[in-house]
Amino acid sequence: MVENVAGELADLESEDFYLLSGVEQGMRFSEWVAREKLPDFADLTPENVDYRLDRCERRGLVERKTIQYEGFRLTFEGYDALALHTFAERGTVEGFGAPLGVGKESDVYEVQSYTPMALKFHREGYTEFREVNRAREYTADREHVSWMYTARKAAEREYEALEALYPDVSVPRPVDHNRHAVVMERIDGIELGRTALEPAQVRPVLDLVLAEVAGAYDAGYVHADMSEYNVFVTEGVVVFDWPQAVPTDHANARELLERDVENAVGYFRRKYPNQVGTVDVRALADAIEAGDPDSISEFVCE
Repeated sequence: MVENVAGELADLESEDFYLLSGVEQGMRFSEWVAREKLPDFADLTPENVDYRLDRCERRGLVERKTIQYEGFRLTFEGYDALALHTFAERGTVEGFGAPLGVGKESDVYEVQSYTPMALKFHREGYTEFREVNRAREYTADREHVSWMYTARKAAEREYEALEALYPDVSVPRPVDHNRHAVVMERIDGIELGRTALEPAQVRPVLDLVLAEVAGAYDAGYVHADMSEYNVFVTEGVVVFDWPQAVPTDHANARELLERDVENAVGYFRRKYPNQVGTVDVRALADAIEAGDPDSISEFVCE
């Protein structure tokens, strides 16, 4: 668990991190790194490698497997430790708090700096990276793709999108990123899927969601994974979870835009059928693409 890793950081020594970084470097070439290669990767003596491996294995930061050779690889806890260590060295993170959300593809925790923030660890690919490789385009052209690469690329993509969109689009403010982790503004709100809107609020809130979809498109991005679980309702709305975002010049951008619009409208239509009827999704996507979005009421089919 990440909480345990945060507690272990103070007990780890600089050479433990050399060892973890060495395993990380070796995993660029193979899933399991041969013990005899680690002194070169970690810039440590063979004796020190043996000592550090024992320390890190006891803490659950590396694991070993005997195949045709004795191999080692980072656990996600080991990868977490490297990212947390880097954030601490940069002064980005000073304290580690409670979980804010734990899911299949990411874990989010509160962290402390000059103000409370959110630290998101991407988990894509750890247990099912073969399936992820087939589904995510950023892994399609690599023969050897580790879960580390998959998770790191997801974090990079999300951070790049947040940097491009903030503050013109209502997204969490990006603060820092390293490896598979992103530090961002903590949003105090409620997931859209957990809210119970009053009838008079339904269309205005849907308008706000679609306005952010349109704003992101105007800034050059399609979210590509819109749902009621990726929107916080605060004084307005905040759209989060951007690792699958694609640029608007992507070959499938239009298809993904329509899907995002359909997902947003469909949720409101299912939950509030008396306030949202049939919506011309294609015409609405046309308006967003043309940079001329209007109220949802303009696209409701009578």
